[in-house]
Amino acid sequence: MPESYFHVRGAHVRGAHFPVAVVGGGQAGLSMSYCLRRRGVEHIVIEANRVGHEWRERRWDSFCLVTPNWQCKLPGFPYRGADPDGFMVRDEIVRYLEDYVAFFRPPLVEGVTVTRLRRAASGVFELTTSDGDCTADQVVVATGPYHAPSVPRMAERLPDGIHQIHSSHYRDPAQLPEGGVLVVGTGQSGCQIAEDLHLAGRQVHLAVGSAPRVARFYRGRDCVAWLDDMGHYTRTIDEFDEADAVRMRVNHYVTGRDGGRDIDLRAFARDGMRLYGRLTTIRGTTLEFADDLKANLDHADAVAEGIKDAIDAYIEARGVPAPVEPRYVPVWEPSGQPGRLDLAAAGITSVVWSTGFRRDHRWIEAPVFDGRGYPMHWRGATSAPGLHFLGLPWQHSWGSGRFEAVGRDAEFLAGHIDAARRTADVCSTLTGAPLELAPALPVG
Repeated sequence: MPESYFHVRGAHVRGAHFPVAVVGGGQAGLSMSYCLRRRGVEHIVIEANRVGHEWRERRWDSFCLVTPNWQCKLPGFPYRGADPDGFMVRDEIVRYLEDYVAFFRPPLVEGVTVTRLRRAASGVFELTTSDGDCTADQVVVATGPYHAPSVPRMAERLPDGIHQIHSSHYRDPAQLPEGGVLVVGTGQSGCQIAEDLHLAGRQVHLAVGSAPRVARFYRGRDCVAWLDDMGHYTRTIDEFDEADAVRMRVNHYVTGRDGGRDIDLRAFARDGMRLYGRLTTIRGTTLEFADDLKANLDHADAVAEGIKDAIDAYIEARGVPAPVEPRYVPVWEPSGQPGRLDLAAAGITSVVWSTGFRRDHRWIEAPVFDGRGYPMHWRGATSAPGLHFLGLPWQHSWGSGRFEAVGRDAEFLAGHIDAARRTADVCSTLTGAPLELAPALPVG
């Protein structure tokens, strides 16, 4: 491959043909590129923006990883900094990805959006892009699962004077008008944004959902370190009876801020944050909530304590020396759960919707999706020969799509892609005519 082929920002894809096209230049796409490069498979990585865009543009100013730095294990480029037990902040994450690009110089085109993908009658894939059309023998879709912010339709019923933003557009407390803030949703983003506002002295109202939590540290170590030793992160999706349910699980909330700590919503409430159950209805300035605040808080605590139970059992079974630590005691209990909230009376001027994202694969014209729009695959390989996905949550294990294990998934797919390429080359040589690539792996 010629030297000029690497990191070709601004280069044209119009009219070109590639053995493999990787769509998306985040941690998944870059990992795929590294693994293909090692196998000598020519390819192109097409990124709609620039490397690190998701971290740079869709994370707030105080954002940091919730997993320790030592879990950052991109292929050939594990974390080498001075703080392996710390948590990289947003700009450090961006720099980590940029350094990865500088490290192996992938064949990367930035600023080009793929708007359509379909298979031609000849068997090759046709990609329509903002730079014109190109073709590829095989395609890896590495655009992740978080495509479009998801905001419930009930948001349309809020008064015009209420400032509304999705969590992906939140940057810092000063961005919001003066007054109280309602945060809807208690996944990782919702809890961390609520904390960010709370620490800035804002009056925060939080609609609490059913997301679980996990303690940051227990018995002398980060819980992530214990779970890693216990093999939690190497369990594969095939080991679960309900694979679809596992893939849709909400992440546990915790934070790496200021060296890492628990996110305890009860402690926030004790210190002045107002907690409510799940938001159900909006009528003008009046909001109604489900009567599930206590149940949601109890559930989150039960999950956290259950994880501690598993750690205790592991320590005892293996005789691991570890300090004894008292268990969590709730510092606040809801008393008469508030079922309604008047925005005007409470002085609320802003709502932050921390309600997640939805997938958008409408640009892919291939019969590989289920009724919910989720790509059906086995370890990223679909039933459409030559079409693959990488970076999906629980694609194969907990770390799929994350810095921790996306490289393992990429290495597997690279092997499959290379084998399919070699098979196609042999068939073409023997028959003198191009054939479709080798059949895809079985779909789970």
